[in-house]
Amino acid sequence: MKHLDQTMLTALMQTAAAAPRQRANHNIHPTLDAPVQRFFNALQPGTYVRPHRHRTPPRWELFLALRGRLAILVFDDTGRIVERQELSAQGPVFGAELPVDTWHALVALEPCIVFELKEGPYHALSDKDFATWAPAEGEVKCATFVEWYRYADVGAMPPQG
Repeated sequence: MKHLDQTMLTALMQTAAAAPRQRANHNIHPTLDAPVQRFFNALQPGTYVRPHRHRTPPRWELFLALRGRLAILVFDDTGRIVERQELSAQGPVFGAELPVDTWHALVALEPCIVFELKEGPYHALSDKDFATWAPAEGEVKCATFVEWYRYADVGAMPPQG
């Protein structure tokens, strides 16, 4: 039996805070080939999650906030926000499930841990279809997108220039 406790979550938060990407995962599934991917994802404010969808093959994704607060942004094909849902470990909304083929990104509104569940297996080269209208991780414009994520609401278009 795997034991999942507060000590593990605290250590994961510390790892994320010290990481260059400002996030860290703790996988529960035994291998990347597992048919069900389940993991804890610790995110710090300022981390950039590029908008993406799980298309090949199409996959749904479930998020449960365990600590802190974050928002899930859902986009149309042009980058317009069509839905924004804040999740908080304290509620009132602590979880959300995205249907297959949904453009989305996460933004940490405070240090947080989210439990993610999705179909496997995980193959790095095909798991995510990244949005071409958003910068790749590491590009200068990422900070602008993170700031936009924090405050943008339904109907907002991605930053230009």
